[in-house]
Amino acid sequence: MPDTPSPSRMEALMASHLGAARTTLPVSTLQIRGLGKRYGQTVALSDATVAFQPGAIHTILGENGSGKSTMLKILSGVVAPSEGRVVMNGQDIHARSPFDMQRLGLATVFQEVLIAPHRSVTDNIFLGCDGFIRRAHDRRKRLETARALMAALARFPIDVAGNAGSLPLAALQLVVIARAFVRLPSILLLDEATAALDYADRDLVFDAVEDYARAGNIVVFISHRMEEVRRLSDRVTVLRSGRVIETLERAEISSQRLLDLMAPEAHLHAQ
Repeated sequence: MPDTPSPSRMEALMASHLGAARTTLPVSTLQIRGLGKRYGQTVALSDATVAFQPGAIHTILGENGSGKSTMLKILSGVVAPSEGRVVMNGQDIHARSPFDMQRLGLATVFQEVLIAPHRSVTDNIFLGCDGFIRRAHDRRKRLETARALMAALARFPIDVAGNAGSLPLAALQLVVIARAFVRLPSILLLDEATAALDYADRDLVFDAVEDYARAGNIVVFISHRMEEVRRLSDRVTVLRSGRVIETLERAEISSQRLLDLMAPEAHLHAQ
């Protein structure tokens, strides 16, 4: 029998500061089968079948309009599919809202930074956590946890008691990423979640994401930056015009191969 992966640093941090453990069952498998989404005559995603494995970072890659964000919005419960299935642990999932998917152990970080600007950083990190973290945790423990999370994700100090609205965009992006980690999801979806970060902060986040995946969780990642794709990806699924073109394993991944699969005229940022 294979060894059980050790908890990630984020999981250990939560246990240390809040005494919190995962409140949802671990997801051992996640698949989409024949997934499609139409908006009138427009086909955003068509007959997409992909298997996501625990302990791995799976990148969804494609040009603008290829269907990658639509796929993540379906997985996160933001939009309902027109056809096809989402399957977790061999069971069809019929959740139709982000809250339903969160209860199943999924957390999503989108490129758009959504915060409550007049509430504290700590409040923003724990926003919507009722039902994930027991209400018995007092304000002091939440402040301690927020400080530890931000210390793990940011190279500069962040006042977790101060209003989130006073922070620059990069710091707000880190707050939203911390909000996902505090839920201890079995599935972490990242849709261009590091676009606002500079390289130093991005690398801290990537270290945390890699560690989280190696602990046996599923990470699904979208980025337009080739360097990020090459660094993080254990597998890459390429989409073009709403269709799955091919899925590559780590040993098969190269910039030229990915460009060829996306489209002859595709251009990715290589910085």
